[in-house]
Amino acid sequence: MPLYPKLILDALATVTYPGNKKNLVENEMVADNIRIDGMNVSFSIIFPRDTDPFIKSTLKAAEAAIHYHVGKDVVVGITAEFQSKRPEPDKLLPQVKNIIAVSSGKGGVGKSTVSANLAIALARLGYRVGLLDTDIFGPSMPKMFDVEDARPYAVKVDGRDLIEPIEKYGVKLLSIGFFVSPETATLWRGGMACNALKQLIADADWGELDYFILDTPPGTSDIHLTLLQTLAITGAVIVSTPQKVALADARKGIDMYRNDKVNVPILGLVENMAWFTPAELPENRYYIFGKEGCKELAQEMEVPLLAQIPIVQSICESGDKGKPAALDSDTITGLAFINLAQAVVTTVNRRNADAPPTQRVKVK
Repeated sequence: MPLYPKLILDALATVTYPGNKKNLVENEMVADNIRIDGMNVSFSIIFPRDTDPFIKSTLKAAEAAIHYHVGKDVVVGITAEFQSKRPEPDKLLPQVKNIIAVSSGKGGVGKSTVSANLAIALARLGYRVGLLDTDIFGPSMPKMFDVEDARPYAVKVDGRDLIEPIEKYGVKLLSIGFFVSPETATLWRGGMACNALKQLIADADWGELDYFILDTPPGTSDIHLTLLQTLAITGAVIVSTPQKVALADARKGIDMYRNDKVNVPILGLVENMAWFTPAELPENRYYIFGKEGCKELAQEMEVPLLAQIPIVQSICESGDKGKPAALDSDTITGLAFINLAQAVVTTVNRRNADAPPTQRVKVK
């Protein structure tokens, strides 16, 4: 019989933790690092502290449950992990007012460009802003902010060693790109990537923020699920280009957040690469990817169209040089991102007035 994670979780759901008489799955004690290789299974169980008197008995009970419910031939490897002084999930980032996920169903639509410029534009409007690059396998923020050589250091806050975000252009920034070589591929399984992401969220000194921007990877992956399970996201901004293939993926991105188990509000759509404008002919518009596809999708999905960002050669050049377009509001694209930031502020204020706070997703 082939093994898969649900079989293991179902078996562990029969194991009661003596500390509170709930099972391991209810207690969220099973780490999201289950590894299956043929008949070999390995994972971690997270205990409140290293002096927990129930560690040995719980590990033995977990192994016995897998042998009983899954199969005697399963080779089980379980390690004990221990919670640090990290706050409980529902109390993470208490000083952060709004958490915005910038998402796209498809890669290559300029989502990171929008994230970086939105963060900088919000900071230029006077807001306290943090930006987390959650694309573990393709981090781009260090280059876009011209801080590729930066290395965050640890600071002591309330007895905890926390990562101090890099601050530039008025934005507090963290990315896995600060901790891995830019020339080396990050060959991590999903569990490792998700654990690294949790550290960047929970073990960093973000301080007081009006807006915390999450630059998410393309698609609908386990990284997105980790974010939804870890943070109560205020709303999502969906980025797409006007052509039909990108819009089809944007629909999937919208559906992910609107799923009845997620219920994260869609703040609106951003149409990137809406048209091409030559620098020498600023009044001319060439719709090389189609015209107003996102506008039509926004009407269809009944969400706001927050902005239409044109293609100008300088937007690519400014990102590559680490000086995003939003730094100069006198340019076409710079003004477009300032207008986007103002639209996001308005939409978030309306969302907060009309709807209760979002709850983080709890997966059993």
